[in-house]
Amino acid sequence: MAKGYFGRRKNVWTVAKNAVEKALGYAYRDRRAKKRNFRALWITRINAGARIQGMSYSQLMGKLHVNNIELNRKVLADLAMNHPEAFKSVVDRVK
Repeated sequence: MAKGYFGRRKNVWTVAKNAVEKALGYAYRDRRAKKRNFRALWITRINAGARIQGMSYSQLMGKLHVNNIELNRKVLADLAMNHPEAFKSVVDRVK
């Protein structure tokens, strides 16, 4: 598992073992952190798109919930970033 490591980390048993254990710990932690990072990115993109339309993120999400429009943050962020006209129609629908 230490293949590709540099120096003693690849061929001295105790150093390699410690390096691999450390890497596995980081991998486990960051699989969860990645989900948090993407959610934060989506929220930022939705907020930017909503501000252009004259709403805040929290107002938009609240009105989406009240109007039973079930689009998740990933889809909304994609619309806000790549299809602003479709995002505008969603925002107009909840206004």
